[in-house]
Amino acid sequence: MSYIVSARKYRPNTFDSVVGQEHITETLINEISNDRLAQAFLFCGPRGVGKTTCARILAKEINKNSVPENYDFSYNIFELDAASHNSVDDIRALTEQVRIPPQTGDYKVYIIDEVHMLSQQAFNAFLKTLEEPPSYAVFILATTEKHKILPTILSRCQVFNFDRIRIPQIVNHLKEIAQEEKISAEESALHLIAQKADGAMRDALSIFDQMVSFGEAGKVTYAAVINHLNILDYDYYFKIVDGFLDGDISQVLLIFDDIQGNGFDGQIFLNGLANHLRDLLVAQNASSQQLLEKSEEMASKYLDQAKSVSASFIVNAINIIGEADINYKSSQNQRLHVELSLIKLASLQHAIDVTKKKSQKN
Repeated sequence: MSYIVSARKYRPNTFDSVVGQEHITETLINEISNDRLAQAFLFCGPRGVGKTTCARILAKEINKNSVPENYDFSYNIFELDAASHNSVDDIRALTEQVRIPPQTGDYKVYIIDEVHMLSQQAFNAFLKTLEEPPSYAVFILATTEKHKILPTILSRCQVFNFDRIRIPQIVNHLKEIAQEEKISAEESALHLIAQKADGAMRDALSIFDQMVSFGEAGKVTYAAVINHLNILDYDYYFKIVDGFLDGDISQVLLIFDDIQGNGFDGQIFLNGLANHLRDLLVAQNASSQQLLEKSEEMASKYLDQAKSVSASFIVNAINIIGEADINYKSSQNQRLHVELSLIKLASLQHAIDVTKKKSQKN
């Protein structure tokens, strides 16, 4: 049997198996069960979060009770990629097809992906059909750019906004797949994959497949992920913050030299350092620790370091890094630019201590 990528092999077939979009799947299930189905939907949100998947599931669910067992639902589902079929003629061909009722089942479902790519004329040609479709026709429009959809189209659709999938939800789903595929995957490695996916399950599954092929057979390790995805190891950030707190300028500069030697861009390092400090800040308060989307092992490291750093240090440090990030591109000597910021950061704790002593004397 030929190999099937995880994004296809584990594509959800029911609403219950869709990850991270419960607010949408529950609403659609209720609409179907209460026989209150709209005739036009607009699914909008980032890439890889389940828009087309939910559209296909909805198309099957509304026909499920009116077709024979093991029915091929593809006869009732028509998909159009508006990125490559965005002309008036394409829409006219679609509207002509809409006039033909389904031979089997109650509904014909038309899924138009990347609908924002339709031309102005195509939108206008589609408007009448969308406003008064036959009783057996259901339209599901999907887009990543809702702001490009005409208000006249929006007003005729039920709009569902898909969320980015949270890191813990992606990690749990990857764990299930790893178990199913008999792959040993470190939790810290799965967290890195989830963070790199930026809320897109499809991206997470693609990266996971890469890691399975790249690393040792049947294993996905933290070391392999940071190596293959060119991610800066968290240990660098922990060490450099310790250097800031100790006021050890030479140690801080040596760590940055090592980072540069490994080929990492200075601006990527600054952004990573700012994120690290943000995570230390949320780790300091029990009520905000839920925002620390890390593995248990990594979270414990953040909690430990958060005890030794003050909130005032973190806020001032983030301000210094933010200023360095803004001026990075315009700097003539970018390495020196970052190093000067690191020197400021390594001197920051001493400056805070001096200010505190003065205020106590006064």
